[in-house]
Parts: sequence; structure tokens; C-alpha cells
Amino acid sequence: MDIGDTSSRPGWTLIWHDEFDGDSVDRAKWDFDLGNGFYDYRNHAWVPGWGNEELQYYTDTPENVQLRDSCVFIRAVKAPLHGCGYTSARLKTKARDGRVLFAKQYGRIAIRARVPWGKGLWPALWMLPVDDRYGPWAASGEIDLMEIVGERPHEVLSSIHFGSAYPLRSLVTTTHALPGGSRVSDWHEYAVEWEPGEIRFYVDDVHTSTHRHWWSCKVVEQGLGIEARGPDDLHPWPAPFDQPFYLLMNVAVGGNFPGHPNDATVFPAELVVDWVRVYDKVGGYAPVLARGDGIMPWEPGHVNERRF
Repeated sequence: MDIGDTSSRPGWTLIWHDEFDGDSVDRAKWDFDLGNGFYDYRNHAWVPGWGNEELQYYTDTPENVQLRDSCVFIRAVKAPLHGCGYTSARLKTKARDGRVLFAKQYGRIAIRARVPWGKGLWPALWMLPVDDRYGPWAASGEIDLMEIVGERPHEVLSSIHFGSAYPLRSLVTTTHALPGGSRVSDWHEYAVEWEPGEIRFYVDDVHTSTHRHWWSCKVVEQGLGIEARGPDDLHPWPAPFDQPFYLLMNVAVGGNFPGHPNDATVFPAELVVDWVRVYDKVGGYAPVLARGDGIMPWEPGHVNERRF
């Protein structure tokens, strides 16, 4: 499909998209994470469960990812593989060899999807920085367009992660109640509009939250993040959200966020994505302004709006 054939949006210019019209995933746009963890090169250790005690083994096989009816189906399946009880898929626009297939600094990112729900399911549409420019997670940031608490099908979460490196990262999460009895398993559009110094989230064009306050601590002691003690401990504003981020789509199973599945959880659990569209703002972006709310990050008690 030509970009000109895709629906336009006032004030924004479409620059990248995937309508999933083929018969297989476009490997020029997407790669796959594989396995049940990652190697932490900083600490020279294998981290199982992707750092969250997740139960799935990610593959790139047709059992876990399929294209049909102009959609991509990301499928979590109850099937044993390499010591894990489930398989699933995680697509991303950064290749495992480090090549960047697509990334964006500022813009509108929108995804139309139907989302599976049930105890122990953790579907997500999200973004990570191409490079850890400001330090290990979450000092370099994370943007979550959509997550759910698996057994709450009428609620959608959006979040930004920032602050210090693990274990002292900070985040702000907004919970949006879907109107009219709608569920996440219905079609919805999830979007973020990201500009210098401001991040706005939307569900079905309903503006759900605006964020103008975050920070990135540049101090790590003994390999771990610390609380910022003053402005000299911070990277310049608006770090970490002033660098290119890439896209991810996946269905995790279990983990320290949704808990374990139960007998009522339905498998296969399918995250169905109709399209992904990324836009640039017509006329470009205004210069970054000063931090929006005047609160300094080393003042206690104003962050970590926690969803657990």
C-alpha cells in the first residue's frame, strides 16, 4: 500500500507505516526477540524471564506470529519449549544484531489493535531507546502506549518510565476506563504524541494524559542507580525523552506484573494488530521549554504513581 493511500491526519504527515497486507512479517521493518531472557553485559550475567520472571519463550514461528486478513496475530500459546510452559512472540523495529530498522525522536505513533485479556496475560505496545544514552534502564526511558492488568478487560494503562537506573527507576501510569462497556478485546486505537518536553497519550482519539515532568539521573554507584541528590546529578532536560526510540509489540505470560495464569485464562491469547502508523508534525516541533511543573526530582513524594 502506498503511503498516499493511507488515511491522513490533520497537522501530521505519515512517514512510516505497516498495514500488514502481506503473507509474512516484513523483515525490513520488524525483527524478533527470541528466548526467555537476555545477557546483561554490564554485570556479565544471564537474566531469565526478561527481568520480570516471565514464563514465555519467544519464537518467530508461525505458531506464534501470523499474518492474515491484513493483520498481524501475535499469539501466546500454552506449549512447553526449552523449559518454559508457554510460547509467544515479541516484534521490534530494532534488529537483534543492533541494526535500527526504524526509530523516531518525536512524532505521533498510533497502533490499532485488539488485545487479549485474562489472568497472567501481559500484552503491550511500547517503545525503548535505540541506545542507552543516559544509562541502564530506566535512566534512558521507556514509553508504553498500551498495557493491561490481564484480568481487567475494561481498563487500559499508559506509562512513562524514567529516573535512575535499576532498581530506583520512576514511572507515572495513567489508567483509562474504556467507555460503554467496551473491552480491550474490541478494536481500539492507542497513540502517543511526543514533542520536546511533552508526551500525550490517547485512546480512540480521547486524550487520556499529558506528561511534562520527568528526569534522568546520571549517577550510578556500584552498578546500581541512586536517588538524585540535586541538579548536578541529572542529565540536561528533557533527557531521557530527547532521543530516538524504537517500537515493540508482544504478549508476555506471567511475570511480576500480571501474576500467573489460572484455569480461566484462555489460550491461544492473540494480540491482533491492524496497522502501525508513525507521523511527523507539520511545521516541525517547537523548541523545548523548561520543565513543566517546577518540581525537582530529588524532592520526595511526587512520583512513582504505582500500578501494582
